[in-house]
Amino acid sequence: MLRKIVLVLLVATAALLAWVAIQPSSYRVERSVVVAAAPAQVYGHVYDLEKWQAWSPWAKLDPAAKIAFEGPRSGPGAIMRWAGNEKVGRGAMAITEAKPVEALTIQLDFVEPFEGTSTTRFSFVPQGENTRVMWSLEGRQGYLERLAGTVLGIDVEGMIGQDYERGLANLKAIAEVAQPNVQTQPQAAPTPLPQDPG
Repeated sequence: MLRKIVLVLLVATAALLAWVAIQPSSYRVERSVVVAAAPAQVYGHVYDLEKWQAWSPWAKLDPAAKIAFEGPRSGPGAIMRWAGNEKVGRGAMAITEAKPVEALTIQLDFVEPFEGTSTTRFSFVPQGENTRVMWSLEGRQGYLERLAGTVLGIDVEGMIGQDYERGLANLKAIAEVAQPNVQTQPQAAPTPLPQDPG
């Protein structure tokens, strides 16, 4: 009986290892939202890394997290480093490419709870008076990462996708509230009525 149990466990383990081996090593997650604001208005909240704390889906997971900035405040070369609890981990993000009001590319380097590098991109596409913001993440996972994700039931698409949806909802709310007030044209003074000669 014990021999059968061991045999079953060995077969199940081998099947699991083989299944993990054939899973794709690359991943891509993308979410989008339509914001009732001009591309330049939305772009400014992403281009400036210091403004991320107002809408980032991870900012409230650890209010005590340590945040540090390096290089310029915004645009290529801008870097943000963070270190927090197990929910936010430790790592750095750096803007590597920017097409003003159109797109941003950011390199993410994670240190904890796991090490890895991935690329995130934003695009800001005008749709009439609105803007469609697309946020994507691309990266690769080694065999051990895929194995750990399978055993622990971690789904990159589902986990990151939910974070991106929350972040985009926050960004939408902030960008729409921050819309500049529409200035109405001053009304012309009324023409005085002619005096009654009598």
